[in-house]
Amino acid sequence: MQRMLTWTVIVVCLILAQGAMFAQKIGYVSTEAIRSKFEPNTAAEARLESAVAEWKAEIATKQKNIDELELEYKKNRLIWTDQERQQKEKELQEKRADRDKFAREKFEPNGEHDKMAEELFGSIWKKIYVAIQRVSAAEGYDMVWDKATQPLVYVNPKYDLTVKVMKELGIDSDDMEKKQKEAIDSDPRNKRTTEPRRRKSRSRSTDTETVPEGEFPSDPNQQPPANTQIPELVPQPKVAPVIPQSESPKPPADTSGGKP
Repeated sequence: MQRMLTWTVIVVCLILAQGAMFAQKIGYVSTEAIRSKFEPNTAAEARLESAVAEWKAEIATKQKNIDELELEYKKNRLIWTDQERQQKEKELQEKRADRDKFAREKFEPNGEHDKMAEELFGSIWKKIYVAIQRVSAAEGYDMVWDKATQPLVYVNPKYDLTVKVMKELGIDSDDMEKKQKEAIDSDPRNKRTTEPRRRKSRSRSTDTETVPEGEFPSDPNQQPPANTQIPELVPQPKVAPVIPQSESPKPPADTSGGKP
């Protein structure tokens, strides 16, 4: 049993790893929980249990008759004749054989129990699995595990499709839906938020090279480094040239002494 569980866990891990590699969407259901709430299934279980109880009661009656005959044989074997003793031994063997035959017919593989179970549950199981396929396809799942047959050691409750399958079958699942929501909200894996990466700013004094004003690379085809800060050239305002004004000519000096 332990070896089977180990191999099951290994297989599950490998498939989950492969699913993560190819971005597959994987979910799970519990058919055991679905069956326990599905009314046709509970009615079928009641019928099967009733038949099993009758068979067990019949086996118990046969065993009681055997016990009584064994007790009688032990008490009287010394006083019985050989013929009487042989007759009781034969009767005891027949009763034991009849008990074993009845038990095999009812409970052996492919016996009456298995045939009755197949008859009662065949259509019910088909309805359940059809509902699982519909929900899985509608939700976009690539693979769905049955928790009842394959134990899962690490699962996130938000991938549980059990409640949705129950709704598909018309099963009242309000209580389970509430519990699932609480489990999802309390799971720390569902509270992780991805923060945007912040770019680290570097100091200009250490990582930025400034080209002095008026200096450029000697090669005109050479591009400046990516971290080089080129100073912005501010255009100088245009100033109109100043035109010097000519001085007014002075009148010549009067040398005639006032004479005409």
